[in-house]
Amino acid sequence: MTFLKTILIVLLVYFGLKFLIRLATPYLMRYISKKAGQQFEQFFGNNPDMNSQHKKEGSITIDKNPSQNSRKSKKVGEYVEFEEVD
Repeated sequence: MTFLKTILIVLLVYFGLKFLIRLATPYLMRYISKKAGQQFEQFFGNNPDMNSQHKKEGSITIDKNPSQNSRKSKKVGEYVEFEEVD
């Protein structure tokens, strides 16, 4: 008799959890997607490219200065002068 009670309790807990999970899943997914959206906005909210869309056309901005320590010791090739022919 106790064996049947144990099996019945296990089945009731299983189906009860299954029912509760089925009810809670939409709310849980909505919460997760909202949090992911907030993190996405926080991560990409300070994007400098987004600000450049509001600038006047033809304006020039420099985001990064070139390094001053770069030395060109290798000779890549020789310089050839040419004239443009019409």
